[in-house]
Amino acid sequence: MAELSTNIAGIKSPNPFWLASAPPTNSGYQVQRAFEAGWGGAVWKTLGDPILNVSSRFAAVSFNGQKVAGFNNIELITDRPLEVNLKEIYETKKKYPNHAIIASLMVEPKQEKWHEIVKKVEEVGVDGLELNFGCPHGMAERGMGAASGQVPALVEQQTYWVKEVAKTPVIVKLTPNITDITATAEAAVNGGADAISMINTINSLAGVDIETWNTIPHVGGKGAHGGYCGPAVKPIALNMVGECARNSRIGVPISGIGGISNWQDAVEFMLMGSTSVQVCTAAMHHGFRIVEDMIDGLNYYLDRKGIASVNEIIGKSVPKYSDWGDLDLNYQIVAHINNDVCINCNKCHIACEDTSHQCIDMLTGTDGKPYLQVREEDCVGCNLCSIVCPVDGAIDMVEKRNELPPMTWNERQEAIANISYVANSTAK
Repeated sequence: MAELSTNIAGIKSPNPFWLASAPPTNSGYQVQRAFEAGWGGAVWKTLGDPILNVSSRFAAVSFNGQKVAGFNNIELITDRPLEVNLKEIYETKKKYPNHAIIASLMVEPKQEKWHEIVKKVEEVGVDGLELNFGCPHGMAERGMGAASGQVPALVEQQTYWVKEVAKTPVIVKLTPNITDITATAEAAVNGGADAISMINTINSLAGVDIETWNTIPHVGGKGAHGGYCGPAVKPIALNMVGECARNSRIGVPISGIGGISNWQDAVEFMLMGSTSVQVCTAAMHHGFRIVEDMIDGLNYYLDRKGIASVNEIIGKSVPKYSDWGDLDLNYQIVAHINNDVCINCNKCHIACEDTSHQCIDMLTGTDGKPYLQVREEDCVGCNLCSIVCPVDGAIDMVEKRNELPPMTWNERQEAIANISYVANSTAK
């Protein structure tokens, strides 16, 4: 069996699977149940000044019969007294000393407020702190959460205030509700962050009831934007993790969050630079026991690959993640239809004919049976046909060799500029 233990900025856990700061980590009872089930760590539901929550507060987006493809909430940070949470953190850490307990924190952007809560929380034995600069609703209207997280200067200043007194590693949790997440990631590092986590939830409205015209969810007939998470946000989260992982000015460990539902998702996040992964929606959907499949799946994957430790895969895909201008314009793939597998549903033909490059022909064989064939000279390798095909193995995307040397857009533009320079110099 592979070694699954991880160490992110000094925070050790028996495996990379953490519960994110959210309803599943609202109490000591829940976190202890999670550890018993096998979770390696838990980020305690955000602590701060007393708040009041509303009812109702959750909503989900289903797609094509799949429940909870996306999840929306308008819940705030913990509504339980700080003293109660601290007592339960102490008891849980004492009972599970080898599991990671990270305290998520959010207070007003005032130095004395951060100093006060950091000292109180560290007294009960947490392994680290996570500064919540991502909550997009409720708290943001009070100048906290995403309101701070969208301003690099505030992220840097508040991180610095925490680091003035913190004795444990500090993780800064970033909001995705920003044009460039690397700007706030760099600010966190400049403020002294030991690690960053991402993404927090995305501004969203789950839906509108077209009969009552109420938003979903609604509170007595009125609604508000909430935070979106779940499988639907995974591509957005992966991109932001990758952007930060390949930025040399950031250079701190990452805890990946956003739509992680199984071990395969976890591997993707780790390949893109995450040292640990945090899960919320999947646990709320299926319960804490899903971590058993995550652990078993990750172990099997690493053994199959001949990899001794999960730490060996961290960031392995980052060098493959680049900018569009650095992609090879002369690399080409084309679609190939396997007619012994194809069921002639014609979805690929319709998709290509109506919305792509009209390169799939409907033909009739010598036996009188219809079949589909790709005109390779017109195929641009867009992948659409293979995406809409309902049968595994019916369409392959294969590399088409050509005699052209690799050339990127940036190289092309540089060559054009050089030719222009030479031409102008010669003309003079």
